[in-house]
Amino acid sequence: MTANPFATSVNPTPLQQARVSKRLTPGHNGTKRLQAEYRNALVCVRYRLNRRKRHTTVELVIDEQELPPPATRLQDIVAVTIGYQERALRDQAKKLGAHWDAERRVWLMPRSTANAIGLEARIQALA
Repeated sequence: MTANPFATSVNPTPLQQARVSKRLTPGHNGTKRLQAEYRNALVCVRYRLNRRKRHTTVELVIDEQELPPPATRLQDIVAVTIGYQERALRDQAKKLGAHWDAERRVWLMPRSTANAIGLEARIQALA
């Protein structure tokens, strides 16, 4: 996997400094060739100008995941104990939106998530 050249750049490259002259959404003139190549992954096309060059850049969707339903009420959030050695279970809980509460030393998650992965017996009272 190639590292992102823009992620840790201390000194901006000429491309990063170039101003965006156009931002086009798929289907507009200037995007059709790229839309044919990238299909539904294409989000937008940007034309950037610096002193001597025009750069065409694209924004693509490279990953898509379902989000867990949001907890709507405070009582929908429960504290669950998951042992440190239970890495697979912790990873599964994290993928479903659980968050570690270091102060209480429990995982906070929607009750529906705890039920979905079979952690009903480990639910603790929130203090």
